Amino acid sequence: MIHVQDKRLLLPDGRILAYADNGNTSSLTVCLYFHNVFNVGDASRLSPALHERVHLICPTAPGWGMSSPVPDSTQYASTITADISALLNHLHPDSSNLRLIICGHSFGSISAQILYGASYASFPYGYCIAGLILLDPLSPPQCHKDYWRFLSWQSYFLTGPPSRLLPFNFFGLLAKFAIKGKFQNEASAENFVRTTLLVMPTEEDETEEIAQWKADKGMADGQYEREVARNAVYSVALTWQGFLEIPQIYHSGWAGFALIYWTKNIPGLQLPSLHLTTMGLRMRE
Repeated sequence: MIHVQDKRLLLPDGRILAYADNGNTSSLTVCLYFHNVFNVGDASRLSPALHERVHLICPTAPGWGMSSPVPDSTQYASTITADISALLNHLHPDSSNLRLIICGHSFGSISAQILYGASYASFPYGYCIAGLILLDPLSPPQCHKDYWRFLSWQSYFLTGPPSRLLPFNFFGLLAKFAIKGKFQNEASAENFVRTTLLVMPTEEDETEEIAQWKADKGMADGQYEREVARNAVYSVALTWQGFLEIPQIYHSGWAGFALIYWTKNIPGLQLPSLHLTTMGLRMRE
């Protein structure tokens, strides 16, 4: 297929879902990838080995890029299942033999876990799920009373107990005011990406692996950081609603993998495979 970034789908409720896809659109193996914050659906880098075998679909999360915000952040789970059902029905209306692999990075792991645990009535494509891959995943705060002890100070105020105590999303609005200027253009965003968003590896072997990965992709020095900065600027060019809804979505009562396992732990039911991993060059919390 010809790769086109940032396609648009008109959803049944009148909202817009932006997405990018790549690979073989006729393939019955579909990889669905959910991005982290300050990013958009980007399918531009698909391994050549997978071009003929996999259809990669990267939706842009609600409130980021050109995707419309959710109508109610407390109903995030039901909105995600409805949106992705509409997207898959648009791209793969015949789901009888579909093999669906769901991936999520950091904040995107919330959407991935929501889909994995959704009932088949709310997410009919749940029957097709063959695997779940979580990169630096988040777990539901309601399952871990001391979750806030492991947050960075920025995340503590944005999504920790203080965000629940003060009304009107005070810390979210304060954070937006503090960093909005850094996303006015790609140059300032690149500096923010290098100093704040990306955690550079400290181990020598990790550094070598990343350097080799960039070489294999034919990426010039600094190209990766510039691409991340470009997507970051684009992610908030239309609205900051996705960023402002982070605390509400995080505390919206979604179920994580552990809860999903016990709910679906039915004799004779074979669960899809799960893979958890951390990344050498990853986004800060």
